[in-house]
Amino acid sequence: MEKIKMPVQAREIIEKLRYAGHEAYIVGGCVRDSILEKDPADWDITTSASPVEIKELFPYTIDTGIEHGTVTVMIDHQPFEVTTYRVDGKYQDHRRPTQVHFTKSLKEDLLRRDFTINAMAYNDDDGLIDLYGGLADLKNGMIRCVGEAAQRFDEDALRILRALRFQAQLGFQVEEETKAAIRRQARFLKDISAERIQVELDKLLVSDHPEVLIDAYKLGVTEIVLPEFDIMMETPQSNPHHKYNVGMHTIEGLKQIEADHILRWTMLLHDVGKPEARVEGKEKDHFKMHPVIGEKIAEKVLRRLKFDNQTLRQVKTLVLWHDRRFGGVKEINIRTVRRWVSEIGPEMFEKLMKIQKADISAQSDYQREEKEAILSGTKQLFAKILEEQNCLSVKQLAVGGTDLIEAGVPQGKEVGEMLHWLLDQVLEKPSLNTKETLMGLVKEKRGNI
Repeated sequence: MEKIKMPVQAREIIEKLRYAGHEAYIVGGCVRDSILEKDPADWDITTSASPVEIKELFPYTIDTGIEHGTVTVMIDHQPFEVTTYRVDGKYQDHRRPTQVHFTKSLKEDLLRRDFTINAMAYNDDDGLIDLYGGLADLKNGMIRCVGEAAQRFDEDALRILRALRFQAQLGFQVEEETKAAIRRQARFLKDISAERIQVELDKLLVSDHPEVLIDAYKLGVTEIVLPEFDIMMETPQSNPHHKYNVGMHTIEGLKQIEADHILRWTMLLHDVGKPEARVEGKEKDHFKMHPVIGEKIAEKVLRRLKFDNQTLRQVKTLVLWHDRRFGGVKEINIRTVRRWVSEIGPEMFEKLMKIQKADISAQSDYQREEKEAILSGTKQLFAKILEEQNCLSVKQLAVGGTDLIEAGVPQGKEVGEMLHWLLDQVLEKPSLNTKETLMGLVKEKRGNI
């Protein structure tokens, strides 16, 4: 194979270590991605040098994980993790080794890694070091554990989710023995922290193949990390608007929407309330109030996975709003759209339009043309509102609290109430948003009190 192009700083670190009599290679994901002609996110280096020896060679280092042999070397203000060859001791709770032992053997260091495609090392002099068939698995599109799959998953159960995440990101398949071990040991994921699970699930969801969630379901993984999805996969939709069960409709929606963190999590959870809301009818199933129920379940899921407040707020809002549509083409009117945009904000409304488009695309063909026409009309009105720079919030009103106080409105909640009343008038008729007109409205309203 051709030489791997690496940053000059990584090459400098390797050369300095080797000049001092140590072995050194780039290792893991950066080797994998380079072979796949992708841009590596990080350039990790493995070496026979001890942490102390690494620190002696480089003037600027950070002890990021020195107890596990990792020292961050800073060159040109850029960080590079340099880790001593190691062998992990006994693992505890399917999460972490109780201790690590440093070794001088690259072979032993590579053996402890998760998958063959992540267990390759490289430097310019020795070329590719591939002791466990990683290159062949890369060419064949295969995710395979290094050594015995059962042992690798017993060591760190998060590797179960990582296997599926790499499948989703790379478009590969999980090798059969590795898959069988996932099925047997998926329950070990209960010992993994929510934060670590969140990271892997997020990467899977925003990948090119979010449908890998189906494999996660079949292998018993979502039963542990996302049981709500299992319930969705087992909830039918006997309804002319749908051709899939709730879970498969969700998967189709995920495939239809761009790989954005908020949009993908919203799409995953948009119908999470349907199993609880489902009422089986003689002719069709009904799912009344499912967005309201779904918002509460979405919050529970996102809190359990330790998501940040911004993700929580946005996804909850979009789940609650995802089914809000006009009843018919004739009913589309700019005043209602303006009020909706005011309520959730232009950025969220734009995301809502994307969610609704994907939702419609994942439904049956029943009334599809009408649904798409309504959505198209709504988008056009939204664009008009933005183009005309309509006032959509209290902050955009031509008057403020000071103006109202000077006009005699008592300080306190009455000022806020008056501003919101003015916004209500302006949302109905944007041309009212001039200082003169609004102050006239204030005077008129106060005169009627």
